[in-house]
Amino acid sequence: MNIKLQTYRKSFPFSYSYGSYATIELMTHCPEYIQKVIFHSKSGKNKGVQKIKNYCIKHAIKTEMNDGLLKHLSGKENTYVLGVFSKYQTAIDISANHLMLVQPSDTGNLGSIIRTMLGYEIRNLAIIRPSVDIFDPKVVRASMGAVFQIQFEYFDSIDQYMNKFQNNLYSFMTDGSHTLSDTIFQKPYTLIFGNESSGLPASFNKISKTVRIEQSSHIDSLNLAMSVGIGLYESFKQKKIII
Repeated sequence: MNIKLQTYRKSFPFSYSYGSYATIELMTHCPEYIQKVIFHSKSGKNKGVQKIKNYCIKHAIKTEMNDGLLKHLSGKENTYVLGVFSKYQTAIDISANHLMLVQPSDTGNLGSIIRTMLGYEIRNLAIIRPSVDIFDPKVVRASMGAVFQIQFEYFDSIDQYMNKFQNNLYSFMTDGSHTLSDTIFQKPYTLIFGNESSGLPASFNKISKTVRIEQSSHIDSLNLAMSVGIGLYESFKQKKIII
């Protein structure tokens, strides 16, 4: 791929992994998509960067030493390595448990959620459009490269998803009919969370079991990434108990 590197745009067929940790995850789990690696001139003593350099030499991956380009692409002074990779598509497992995000709009939240997914053994992510770009470098960085270990699939609507999968649906809503502590997740299941600002529409009451996370009255709702983490933890805990 002959590409001109510039500040990231969603329309690009490629993206960037900022930093050694995310780039090591890229080359560990998706090495076939690496196009090039850019290094900073002051990165020599960094162990992670040295590991990446050795990998690039062994696998004949193109490299470049360019401090100015690194700063321009990452927007930071302290980025010592950046991986350039081709975007790719995956399909989620029809027999697995899923996490669904309906119209997520925050890159930091999406990245944090993806990393939390791996922590609680959910590797399949369904995303309902419109949505933030999963390959936005800010998502990759917030996930610390965990994005390279999951399967993900975009859908135009919940109906499109339901036409393909028959999972038991559990929608997390502030006015859910069932408390999380009283909910038993029947496999295969899909945990569904709404947009950061508006949550899920009332129509999800008709197609799923609605679940609420109990909280005090001092706030109206939890942050999306926090709510997803709580839901994932509870499903993980049940998986360890229920055989």
